[in-house]
Amino acid sequence: MAHKKEAWKADCYGDEVREKILEFAERGWESVPEDERDAWFSRFKFWGLFHQRSGQESYFMMRLTNCGGVLEPGQLRAIGEVADEYATGPAANPEWGNGFIDLTTRQSVQLHWLKLEDVPAIWEKLEAVGVSSRSAGGDTMRNISGCPVAGKDRHEYVESRGLLDEIQETIRGDDALSNMPRKFNISVTGCREGCAQDSINDVALEPARKLEGGEQVTGFNVRAGGGLGGREPRPARPLDVFVRPGNAVELVRAFVELYHEEGGRENRSKNRARFFVDEWGTDAIREELAERVDFDLGRAGTDLRDEYTYNAGRKAERGKHDHVGVHEQADGNYYVGLSVPVGRLRAAEVMELADLAHAYGSGEVRLTRRQNPLIVDVPEAELDGLLAEPLLDDLPPEPNAFERGAVACTGTEFCSLALTETKVRTAELLRWLRANVDLPDDVSRLKIHFSGCTADCGQAMTADIGLQGMRARKDGEMVEAVDVGVGGGIGEEPTFIEWVRQRVPADELPGLIRNLVEAFAALRTEGQTFREWVEATGHETIIELAEPEETDYEDPCLTDAKQSWYPFEDGESPAPTAPDGTPLSADD
Repeated sequence: MAHKKEAWKADCYGDEVREKILEFAERGWESVPEDERDAWFSRFKFWGLFHQRSGQESYFMMRLTNCGGVLEPGQLRAIGEVADEYATGPAANPEWGNGFIDLTTRQSVQLHWLKLEDVPAIWEKLEAVGVSSRSAGGDTMRNISGCPVAGKDRHEYVESRGLLDEIQETIRGDDALSNMPRKFNISVTGCREGCAQDSINDVALEPARKLEGGEQVTGFNVRAGGGLGGREPRPARPLDVFVRPGNAVELVRAFVELYHEEGGRENRSKNRARFFVDEWGTDAIREELAERVDFDLGRAGTDLRDEYTYNAGRKAERGKHDHVGVHEQADGNYYVGLSVPVGRLRAAEVMELADLAHAYGSGEVRLTRRQNPLIVDVPEAELDGLLAEPLLDDLPPEPNAFERGAVACTGTEFCSLALTETKVRTAELLRWLRANVDLPDDVSRLKIHFSGCTADCGQAMTADIGLQGMRARKDGEMVEAVDVGVGGGIGEEPTFIEWVRQRVPADELPGLIRNLVEAFAALRTEGQTFREWVEATGHETIIELAEPEETDYEDPCLTDAKQSWYPFEDGESPAPTAPDGTPLSADD
């Protein structure tokens, strides 16, 4: 029997949901029938509109979509203006105040504290500059990942910007394919860094070369069925397929259509594409794809993944790990990657960043999968002026190693699935580590990723040190806690973390990380990366070294395991509220 969400989608889905959102917005929050809200909120996700967690009734998050992380001139400023005007709620975040954006691990943007009644005005402002929220959530093809400097990178093996745009327009934009069995992730990597993270996507193109007819050609090998979440991660598996760029879009469409038609729609915990690949097997999928495309499938070419450095734990001199810093483009201009710890920017910072992109570059901004922005097309003569701007003191292109490696999901601040707060806690943790822990001089980044639950939106499974939210009992009281794993990385040989500690109270986490990192600094061989050290040291020894410990660190919301309406606000929630923010009576 199909899952109930399939029945909801059969009744109303895709583009027709937009009209219903506009109707509800015109009539107000209370016009959404209470007994139908689960169904409507599930449908709203197709348009990037997510109802926030319990206690925040009438407030929504909006996820935007921008293929491959590209924000064209004017788009980032419009997003910042929306955040400033509309993304304010009944409580201020202690770190970022009220009115901010979150950068995501799929190279896009999320806005919080939005009122349903304001959605039409928000869409009008964003769409006027070409920014959309269509297909940003729900059972759809999500934001397509690519190298954030595709078309600009000096080291691009295969040109991929045109492919990204074509996949966006012809496949992701195809209404007939909008209702997928589950969310579906596509990536295209044409560079040597592998920064689209092909190994954790549902279908992925990765650079390769092959001798065909006596001619050396470049194109893509194809993998499928990668993904995280539910503590059942899978690396994307090779399909033994090589495609030239001219056939790449057709091949991607063939796999998307296959999963659209044959993917399970009953058990939602087992119907992501990684389980589909488990069930079918790569040989059967390859045979089926050969029947669906109008060209002969070539066998896989020479894999260029051995050059991958992005999120791979490789030494800094091997290549870019995150695009942070100053880098030369193919045209002789430069791009400057800024570090945004935990991926959150205040509205004023967003608008200032947009202004700097106009003043020093082309106005275009690119976003990475590590929640960071890039100012692109900066002439060499303008670099010193840009680097001297005060905003870059807060968003440095040469950050502390802990800040550079940090990633955090939304957490319990807004997410109904999360078990712990993540953003403020990670910011506090980074400050404490910077003040109390020294890294070897040759270690420029240590990837610490924090996910509030096992859905792993923070990609903890791929980190040097991965954290996933849990709860534990301490001194007779329920507290927020984390499971801790080590040794993940994405590259030539992607690996996922191995768990070393479970249910560590959040206030004992900084001490654990200090003990582990100090052991790494003391015991590593010269030049050894954290991932290499973990592999060489052995699991049982790492467990002993990763000892939880209380310190002078003060956790921002240790006892919020009870899940208050907002982790940083005492008292009862004012939600639901009217458009002007005044509480609505629960008796109406």
